Amino acid sequence: MGTDKALLPGPDGRPMAVVAADALAGAGAARIAVVGGDGARLLELGLEPLPDLHPGEGPLGGIVTALTALGPDADLVVVLACDMPEVGPEVPGALVAALDAAPTAGVAVALVGEREQPLTACWRSSVARPVLEEAFAAGERAPRHLLGRLGVVRVGGLPVGQLLDVDSPEDLRRYAGPPLHRPLDEQDPA
Repeated sequence: MGTDKALLPGPDGRPMAVVAADALAGAGAARIAVVGGDGARLLELGLEPLPDLHPGEGPLGGIVTALTALGPDADLVVVLACDMPEVGPEVPGALVAALDAAPTAGVAVALVGEREQPLTACWRSSVARPVLEEAFAAGERAPRHLLGRLGVVRVGGLPVGQLLDVDSPEDLRRYAGPPLHRPLDEQDPA
């Protein structure tokens, strides 16, 4: 995209980091923070910035940062990518409920089709953090590669439009149309 996606306006004009924060707040999150990015700008938006403990080291470093900062206060930590312009409270709410119902699991991940989305997930810090930190220290940077080392709850049936992300200006323009809030099994196969 050539710019910080978290600060790009979504279809309703809110920066996408605010869209994600509003989804978390709507699901009842006690604390909401944004890992990395422009801390001063995030503060201006009323968000709590968390400096990334591992800047430039990929998404696993961001998850480790979140679990380190938020885990002591709450064992269940929802991670949402900041580039989903239609995410709503249903997604984090379903992830928390799924992980809460599986007390030995380390993570509940959203499914898009059969693909697991570790950047749209609820992590049980007490189970996941030691595994993620060890793997990060050993050079791993992709959280997807670690799901097999944790008890995983796969959460399907979420509104697919809330899970679609933005990777290009064309992706962002597709949100100018009607919302895509349909369960995955009702999505057109195209």
